[in-house]
Amino acid sequence: QLLVVESGGGLVQPGGSLRLSCVASGFSLDQYAIGWFRQAPGKGREGVACTSRIITNFAESVKGRFTISRDNTKNTIYLQMNSLKPEDTAVYYCAARKGGAIMIPELYEIWGQGTQVTVSS
Repeated sequence: QLLVVESGGGLVQPGGSLRLSCVASGFSLDQYAIGWFRQAPGKGREGVACTSRIITNFAESVKGRFTISRDNTKNTIYLQMNSLKPEDTAVYYCAARKGGAIMIPELYEIWGQGTQVTVSS
């Protein structure tokens, strides 16, 4: 069974940082593209970042604040989120696809359950 599991969400003050983890099982992350998406209450799912062995892209709203790293020995990809803003509050999802890295959620086949990120003072 192909699974991804996110963790690392929580409550943080504006300007703070969080690191989300996405652990894959049943497949090797470096053979798949990984996307990070988020969904705020009452809004649709939007792309945050996507990465493959070839390319990494970020949404304009998070560029310069979010970064991605990976640990292939742990089959894990990390989303480091700095300078967090209240508008970053959402459920964050990790997803995987056998193809290129692109921030279109409908193109991803494997989804995690999501992790809540709340930015509030």
